[in-house]
Amino acid sequence: MLQLRDLSLRHGPADLLRFPDLSLPAGQHLLVRGKSGAGKSTLLALIAGLLTPSSGSVQVGDVAVSALAPRARDAWRGSHLGFMPQRLHLSASLTVAGNLALPYLCVGEPVDTPRITALLTRLGLGALAQRRPHELSVGQAQRVALARALLRQPQLILADEPTANLDDDNAAEAMALLQQSAHDAGATLVLATHDARVTAWLPGAVLLQLDRGTTP
Repeated sequence: MLQLRDLSLRHGPADLLRFPDLSLPAGQHLLVRGKSGAGKSTLLALIAGLLTPSSGSVQVGDVAVSALAPRARDAWRGSHLGFMPQRLHLSASLTVAGNLALPYLCVGEPVDTPRITALLTRLGLGALAQRRPHELSVGQAQRVALARALLRQPQLILADEPTANLDDDNAAEAMALLQQSAHDAGATLVLATHDARVTAWLPGAVLLQLDRGTTP
């Protein structure tokens, strides 16, 4: 399902991030750990096609993501990927419900209002559908972003620090929803996290430990 080969990204003349080779079967989950600056968020952005590698390749299923043209990458993300970034990128001008309608509108599909309502209810946000992002707590906004990533039952789910800023109960509920959504869709789940709780909640995941190393 997910293959990384000789993957690297150069940030500057003396700063090259290299990532381990990886082959992850469909339905298997991956937990990416490492200190700040080790490249966890960068790796997720490379897998999502938001960054272009300096060398190597990212392949998801039969798609060589790193080789796609920008417009084709956008189309692939809209159809196959659910992504919860660390910076949530909720539109300040839209309500919670409006933010969750965007993934459908961007790919020209009818908005699945029952699906939106069900996810918001599952995450304890049912009463907040008409609020705007500035009216939410950090944890509430994070759960909205999680719902957005899961809306269209993607085959690959990427989540960057999905339980940060969540208390134990809400973090456990978020992880349960991620795992159930992945199971229902037969999806691969890739999580980048500092949160030690996640290891206990995702015991069968492959662990990828990143150590910050730069090569000139």
